[in-house]
Amino acid sequence: MLEVTDLACLKGDRLLFRGLALRLAPGAMLRVAGPNGVGKTSLLRLLTGLTEPEAGTVSWCGVPLRRERENFHRALFYLGHAAALNDMLSALENLRFACAAAGDEEVDEAACVRALERIGLGAQLDLPARVLSQGQRRRVGLARLFLASARPLWVLDEPFTALDVHAVADLAGTLGAHCAAGGMVVLTTHQEAPFAQPPDVLDVGRYAC
Repeated sequence: MLEVTDLACLKGDRLLFRGLALRLAPGAMLRVAGPNGVGKTSLLRLLTGLTEPEAGTVSWCGVPLRRERENFHRALFYLGHAAALNDMLSALENLRFACAAAGDEEVDEAACVRALERIGLGAQLDLPARVLSQGQRRRVGLARLFLASARPLWVLDEPFTALDVHAVADLAGTLGAHCAAGGMVVLTTHQEAPFAQPPDVLDVGRYAC
């Protein structure tokens, strides 16, 4: 379970929000909503332990992240808004490297190929990342979702960006299946997606300063 109590976020000299609380249980999906600039991405970074809150606590399975960081990161899959690719490596090499860096050593090349084909990059497997479009670069990162079922908590910043309608539907199904299997998803999105079960919504604007 992911739990947040009385969270406050400071960005530069501006307090974005305070008093934010949430509880995410196994099987739940949460959409983080609110106007641009309110702190949605900042909240995701707090939830993943990438930044520290100005006040409040983020806990995993009842233990604050500062005391549970190693176990928490083994349970977490985080996809930020920007693609983090090595331009000299191919799409396949980037995906294999990302899996290895995350400790997913059991993921083999065949599984990576299947994931890239599923996300619509079957024809770009061996192309260097530098020649991929922004949408294709985004898809390389998204392909990791199909390989991350063992990680219960998925935190995703705008995962549907640059996907066509078929890829959106497939990804929505993947997120729903993860939750149905007892996983948890936190995401931001400006797009409508055909979820079988609509996610709960947290409006960060309610806590804005």
